[in-house]
Amino acid sequence: MLYLISASLGEKMREALLPENVHFFGLGVNPSFYTSLIVSGVLILFAILVRVFAIPRFKEVPGRFQSFLESIVSMFDSMNAENSGTRAFMGAYVFSAAAYIFLGTMVELIGLRPVMGDLNACVALALFTYLLIFFFAIKANGAKGALGALKDVTVPISMSFRLFGSISSGLLITELVYNYIFLSFGLPVIVGVLFTCFHALIQAYVFAILSSLFVGEAAVPSARKQNHKNKTESGEKVA
Repeated sequence: MLYLISASLGEKMREALLPENVHFFGLGVNPSFYTSLIVSGVLILFAILVRVFAIPRFKEVPGRFQSFLESIVSMFDSMNAENSGTRAFMGAYVFSAAAYIFLGTMVELIGLRPVMGDLNACVALALFTYLLIFFFAIKANGAKGALGALKDVTVPISMSFRLFGSISSGLLITELVYNYIFLSFGLPVIVGVLFTCFHALIQAYVFAILSSLFVGEAAVPSARKQNHKNKTESGEKVA
């Protein structure tokens, strides 16, 4: 009996981590692919509706919705200014990535597989961040910056596997909680909702701040880095 329960749990865990492919125009794809299309469509539609109907009606004295949007924009602009110092594009990028990860994880509450449950989605986001690191490194330091960015080739690997590992662990923990009968009344609902919300917020924030930090480090001119290093060394000698 114990063996059957263990085998059943193992099969459920395997299915949660490695689901069977579904068909997309004759191609076998991860079920998360369909979730990514839904999440992308919802975010694009929301952005269009806000731009067309909400932003033209913004006032000097903001309402609740305007205050909510302005607080989010201000938070990511501040994150970009403090950690990367690059142009506003990075603020828009880290916000978009965070929103995609957050919503792509929250859909688990309505029975959809999380977007980041597919390693390909994690790799795609991490690679785009690395392309930005490479671009800003070249812009700031030319060929020397490109060589420096090439040394950071492990960044997209670590970022993608960290994100995939975190989301996958959430899937496995949820599956484990739901597997036990004595926890199957009420508690899984509470634990599932709280854990998913907390997990989605943490993963979105961590990816956004790491992207901002890595790009910001690459975008600093070499001369400024050397000056900062010299000042630090001088301060240590004085101390």
